[in-house]
Amino acid sequence: MVAELISSRRARMQRTTSESNVFVELDLDGTGTSDISTSVPFFDHMLTALAKHSQMNLVVKASGDTHIDVHHTVEDVAITFGEVLKVALGDKKGIRRFGEASVPLDEALARAVVDLSGRPYLVHEGEPDGQQYHLIGGHFTGSMTRHIFESITFHASICLHMDVVRGRDPHHIVESQFKAFARALRVAAEDDPRVTDVPSTKGAL
Repeated sequence: MVAELISSRRARMQRTTSESNVFVELDLDGTGTSDISTSVPFFDHMLTALAKHSQMNLVVKASGDTHIDVHHTVEDVAITFGEVLKVALGDKKGIRRFGEASVPLDEALARAVVDLSGRPYLVHEGEPDGQQYHLIGGHFTGSMTRHIFESITFHASICLHMDVVRGRDPHHIVESQFKAFARALRVAAEDDPRVTDVPSTKGAL
C-alpha cells in the first residue's frame, strides 16, 4: 500500500486493512473541487473545507468499522492523505515551503504554520478544556482533531504548528483549524517564481 504519482503534483493511494478501506486522490494544482464520502458526516465537512480553502482537488472514498467507533476510519483517511500529499509534493523544487494562516469562524480563531520540511513534527495547543470530549455531529469526538493532524504530519513528513487562539463552540473550534491548515498548506505548496531549486540550504527536503 503505497501512494503513486499520477502526473505532476497529483497522486493517489488505496489503503485497505481489516478495519477500513480508503481511497484518496489529491491534485495540488487544482481549484478546490472535492468528492468526499467517509461515512463520518462531520469529517466529510472538514475535508470538503480543506479542499476548498487549499485550492487542491481532493477525492476521498472511505468505509470502515464505524459501528464500533469512527476512530479507525478517520485515522486511516488521515494516514492515506498524508502519504498522498508526500508523493504529490515530489522533490519540492520551486515551492515556497513555508505557509502561515490565521482563520476565524465567528468566535473561534485558529492559527496554522506549515513547513514542508521532510521532518514530521506537530505542535497542537490552545483547545479549551473539555474540547476533546465533545461529540460533534453525533459521530466525531473532539479528540480526533489532534489525532488527524498527528497522522497527516507524520505520514506527509511535514511540520505543523496549530494554535487555537480562542473559541467556544466545538464545531467552530475544529473547523477554524482545518481552514487554517488548508490556507497555510496552500501557501507552502505554491510555486515561488524566484525559486528554481529546493528551498533548503541542505539541498533536499
